Amino acid sequence: MISIFGIVGAVVLTAALLSGVADRTRLPQTLVFLALGTALGPFGLGVVSLAVDSPTIRAVATLGLVLVLFTDAVDITFADLRHHLRLVALILGPATLLTAAAIGLAAWGILGLGAAESAIVGAALASTDPVLLRGLLRNPSLPAQARYALRLESGMNDAVLLPVVLVAMRFLMPGEAPPGGAEMGQAALRLFVPGIAGGVVVGLVAILALHVIRRRVGVRRDYESLYGFGVALTAFAAAEAVGGSGFLAAFAAGLTIAALDVELCECFFDYGQATAELGLLFTFVALGSSAIWGGLAALSPAALLFAAVALFVRAPLLLVVLAGSTLDRRSRLLAAWFGPRGLSSLLLVLLAVFAGLPRAGELFEITALVVLLSVVIHGGSQVFLRPARTAAAAAEAPPAPLPAAATIPEGPVALDKGDPERITLEELDELERRGEQVALLDVRTEGAYRESSERARGAVRVPPDRPVEVVGAWGLPPDAWLVSYCT
Repeated sequence: MISIFGIVGAVVLTAALLSGVADRTRLPQTLVFLALGTALGPFGLGVVSLAVDSPTIRAVATLGLVLVLFTDAVDITFADLRHHLRLVALILGPATLLTAAAIGLAAWGILGLGAAESAIVGAALASTDPVLLRGLLRNPSLPAQARYALRLESGMNDAVLLPVVLVAMRFLMPGEAPPGGAEMGQAALRLFVPGIAGGVVVGLVAILALHVIRRRVGVRRDYESLYGFGVALTAFAAAEAVGGSGFLAAFAAGLTIAALDVELCECFFDYGQATAELGLLFTFVALGSSAIWGGLAALSPAALLFAAVALFVRAPLLLVVLAGSTLDRRSRLLAAWFGPRGLSSLLLVLLAVFAGLPRAGELFEITALVVLLSVVIHGGSQVFLRPARTAAAAAEAPPAPLPAAATIPEGPVALDKGDPERITLEELDELERRGEQVALLDVRTEGAYRESSERARGAVRVPPDRPVEVVGAWGLPPDAWLVSYCT
């Protein structure tokens, strides 16, 4: 117990202390935690030694996958998805599925794996890792269009690839005959329908309960930050209890919350993302102690040839698929190159390991080899990303303002006409012309604020969940005007 607590403490302290270094050097934190796991494992201090099928890795990996699916789904902005519908369809359709198919064919032709095993490896290695991309997506040198494409792919393609893995696993169950078409359809329905339905129900009930309780008696912010964590675990458990996929349920619950577009505390998102990232980093430490290095045991000319295909086949496929998109040339090139394989790939193939499928250890080893190479190649190349001239000029320009107000009318403006809760741009201009003290507040939701480059001139960002707390600290006179906007 003392050793476990010490390891957990060391991981958290290391994550905090080296987070700034990782951002400044642009190296992914994944490298740090792989090194930490190696130092703690048999090749270092010998404090930890976890087999790939150990209960500890299973628990940590399951938790990490549940949280990353949930938080990625919650972070989706449906208005933005509708605006980029063609790009969404291209990335999550042809780009993801063609990459999985190409890698699966390479596994079948080069490694001699069976069809179902090749499908599992292809789907796992088509997953773009959100952990390796975290630092890159915060890099101001990355064009906005490339950032959105990579964020979309890494946040949603697991939901496309997970069903492929789950269906393929049904063909490899030990002691069972391969299912026929009708039987496979029934099994898929039993797996997917309870999972998706359970996630939707849990998401709806959870948000309805939060909304009612928050309006009537209030909810403490620190507990609201824990709420998302509880929703994800409840959805997972509810679906697994009725024979569905808990992972699909976690994604469906997050997607339901995103679709409802309710005003949620920023801490709901911040804590969820921090918890998910911490869970994923713990998984990397656990795997880095010994299990992931099993990928080196798979080294062979055939394995290296397959790894080259798995690492580089995505780029030309993505360039072809995105040729008809609205992305500029540089954004297409960067989105095509930065498609790292990482923890999400390992988590998907670990599902086969935990199910005890034949040759699952071999599938994990070849996946681990590709992930190790991707961490070095894709992760290391982030250091060399530099802004283009156009990107630098755009970064120095002021943010695009909202449309200017119409011509100021002559004479006084009656501010009590129409809806007393709303104010027009003309009325706002009139207040400023009179010399009134006006504070313009940007109270958009965190997702809407982050996804839009438009900012009103002179507006101050105020979180929508705690405006009174923030504005009250400014010490404004009681007759000051507070004008807020959210679209």
